[in-house]
Amino acid sequence: MYAVVGCSDCSALWVVEGRPETTQCPRCGSRKQFARLKQFVSTEDPDHAKQVRAAMLAKRQGQAEAFADLDDFATMETYLDEAGVDDADYLEASGIDPEEATAAGERAERGQGGSRSRKQVVRDALAELEEPTTEDVLAYASEHGVDTEYVERALEKLVRAGEVSESRGTYRLL
Repeated sequence: MYAVVGCSDCSALWVVEGRPETTQCPRCGSRKQFARLKQFVSTEDPDHAKQVRAAMLAKRQGQAEAFADLDDFATMETYLDEAGVDDADYLEASGIDPEEATAAGERAERGQGGSRSRKQVVRDALAELEEPTTEDVLAYASEHGVDTEYVERALEKLVRAGEVSESRGTYRLL
């Protein structure tokens, strides 16, 4: 069930779904008991409730005749795909290749090809290198743009946290 209700404080109109115990006015934020609110219409169709609310707002603004000339919500929704510029056209007009943008988005969702944090570079060094020493991790990290001071601190913290073990100068992820 959908009901068009009004606020007694600010006269806002909104659509409420179901029969909640209370509802909050989207304009002024006051909380009202649903049972005490004036229900202008109650219907099973959400589009009908939206249409009634829109008609009431148009009438308040003296635009009832103009509103009567418009199609209903369900019909206007079908026009949305035709309105505006689609994503590919927008990207092309901005000088961006849409296929490249799509590929970059897919890589980001998979977590590939993106930038890694400094901590992740240190962890990757420990995972990828065979029997990594401090020097090995430092070399790997410097190839990936991570400074020496950070690597040394990160290794100490990882050992203290119990995430990495260090034995005779060789590190191992736990």
